[in-house]
Amino acid sequence: MSVQINYISKINAKSSKSYVFFANEKFEVNNLKNVFSKEQISFIQQIIKKKDLKKRFLSFDLNLNEQIILIKTKKNISSHEIENLGAEFYNFIKLNSIINLTLYSDSLQKIQNRKEAIEEFLLGLKLKSYEFNLYKSKKKIEIIKIDVLNLKKIFKAHNQLKFKSLIEGTNFARDLVSEPPNVLTPKEYVNRLLRLKKLGIKVTVYNEAKLKKLKMFSLLGVGQGSVNESYLVTLEWYGNKRNKTKPLSFVGKGVCFDTGGISLKPARFMEEMKYDMAGSAVVAGLIKNLAMRKSKVNAVGVVGLVENMPGGNAQRPGDIVKSYSGKTIEVLNTDAEGRLVLADALSYTEKKFKPKWIIDLATLTGAIIMALGEEYAGLFSNNNDLSSKIEKAGEKVGEKVWRLPLHENYDKLMNSPVADIQNINYAGGAGSITAAQFLQRFILNKTPWAHLDIAGMAFSKKAANLNPGGATGFGVRLLNKFIEENYE
Repeated sequence: MSVQINYISKINAKSSKSYVFFANEKFEVNNLKNVFSKEQISFIQQIIKKKDLKKRFLSFDLNLNEQIILIKTKKNISSHEIENLGAEFYNFIKLNSIINLTLYSDSLQKIQNRKEAIEEFLLGLKLKSYEFNLYKSKKKIEIIKIDVLNLKKIFKAHNQLKFKSLIEGTNFARDLVSEPPNVLTPKEYVNRLLRLKKLGIKVTVYNEAKLKKLKMFSLLGVGQGSVNESYLVTLEWYGNKRNKTKPLSFVGKGVCFDTGGISLKPARFMEEMKYDMAGSAVVAGLIKNLAMRKSKVNAVGVVGLVENMPGGNAQRPGDIVKSYSGKTIEVLNTDAEGRLVLADALSYTEKKFKPKWIIDLATLTGAIIMALGEEYAGLFSNNNDLSSKIEKAGEKVGEKVWRLPLHENYDKLMNSPVADIQNINYAGGAGSITAAQFLQRFILNKTPWAHLDIAGMAFSKKAANLNPGGATGFGVRLLNKFIEENYE
């Protein structure tokens, strides 16, 4: 069901039959007297006494044509809890087929005593309503219309723009991840990124010919078994042109489909490998969000777009490739391909843009799912300050990360007897850690760096929190908050 939110200054009596108020834990509402007569308020209070006050939502008829909905909330709850409340409310109105509502926004402000609370509630509601039904031949299109009363008095226009851009950035990432692999080939992915130019983003595309000139043979090796061309794309947003400080940089793994290559994956659940480009989708969604809301930062996104297929020209286990950095890599397993893509993308980002720091995102290892499940993304970093800021931002938006160790002793597991490094560790476990150790070797100039392994967070078979199930867009809200709180 699609949600349409309208900001209004007075009630449209013709369109709305359900009036929504926020209440305290006893289901008391402060401003009913501004809306209803004494007789109506008395009637409402009598009805509440007969209801189950343990519920989160109370709904009852005011008369034959109108309905009251009360949402119970505690004082001084976190932004993330307010967002989750919005998501729960979406489930409630969808279950009860309520499609026209008037929301009294000031009733929430009086409980929470902060202007942002209503936007956080609506953000959770809107994100929960996401659907990807582009390829269903029979679509049941239902629109939930929510008139938000008095919001303009509370919230400034630029805050509403931030709200809209965050939703669009997150859903852009979700859309990319949800597309089938026969549609979202690397070439089609490039086309969609080129459309971001209209937002003021500088988009530069490097095709295979250009990548060969740059000597990105680590990235190119992954895609050589596919009929689809490989690319590297940079997305540059300069929101602070007066201050030419080092840009913030984000790097994403964009394996549009991953069969495992010659080291073929099992057939069961291989269809989920269309999600293996989720790291790049987060980078694209984040940069789109920053541009839409005219963020006053300079930020760069770099994504490597490939398809990992078996074929007559496919990379073989035992091949040795030379990376952009000059380091040689022995490819022991062609299914450890994401790190090969990121190796070139990381070194290129560091050399080309000389950023303040680099954050990369990738659905990199199954091992991180074994360790953390679908609760936390794995965080690895060479910088404590950068890690701390990411962790704090994640807690605030409910996109949690858990830091795991890096140590030079793990490098021994990745040393190759015939090249500078091998792409997988067969000897001593620690699959997610050794993958991160591999990536760290391609940070050549000690640039602060953090790696987010989002393999367990990029998609979910079950609906949870703000996610309806499927692609989650995990990372867009996390990194947006991280930027807001530390660099704007």
